[in-house]
Amino acid sequence: MPKSIPYQPLVLRLLHSISGGLAIAALVTGFLVYNAYDGQFGSIPLPLLPDIQGIHGTFGLFFLLVFPALAIYSFHWGYRRLLFPDFWARLSHQVGKPGWWANLQRLLNTAILLASTLAVVTGRMMQETWLPAGEVDHIWYRLHLAAWLVLLLTLLGHIAMGLKVGGVPLLLSMAQTRYRPEDSPLLWVGYVREKFRERFGR
Repeated sequence: MPKSIPYQPLVLRLLHSISGGLAIAALVTGFLVYNAYDGQFGSIPLPLLPDIQGIHGTFGLFFLLVFPALAIYSFHWGYRRLLFPDFWARLSHQVGKPGWWANLQRLLNTAILLASTLAVVTGRMMQETWLPAGEVDHIWYRLHLAAWLVLLLTLLGHIAMGLKVGGVPLLLSMAQTRYRPEDSPLLWVGYVREKFRERFGR
C-alpha cells in the first residue's frame, strides 16, 4: 500500500525551498569560481563566465538573508527534526532499524545547518580581490572551500536520508502548494505579534 503524502507546515516548505535553491545555486557557482581561479585539487575545462565571482556572492548574500529564518524555525519549532540529547545512545542501538535511520537523518539535518553557518561566515570574511590575484592561501578561503565540500556532502546526505526514511512521499510533501487554514499567511503577522508580546510583555 503506497504511503500517503505527509503534511508539512507552509513556513517550513517556503523556507526550505528558498534556502535550498539558493544553497544549490551557491554550490554550483562556488565550484565555477574555484574552477576559474584555483583548481589546485583538479579542474574542468570550462569557459570563464563573466563576473562569476559576483554571481556567487549574490547567491551567497541572499542565502545569508534567508538562512537565519530557517535556522530559527528549525531550532525552535522544528527541533524534533534535529539531534536529541541522547543521540549517541540512540545511534549505538538498533543499527539498521527505522529508528536508527531516523536518528541518522536528524544528524544530517543538524549537520547541514552547521555547514551552512560555516559557509556563510567564511564567505563574508573573504575579499573579492584574493582569487583574481591568485591568492588562494588565505585561511578564510581555505575554510570556505572546506565549507563548500561539507555543505555539498551534507546536502546529498540530507536528500538520501529523506528518501530512506520517508521515501518519495516525504520529498513530495515539501513541494505541495496546498495549506491548511491555520497555516494561512494572513495569520502570520498576528502570530508573530502574539509571540512578541509573550516574549517582551508588550
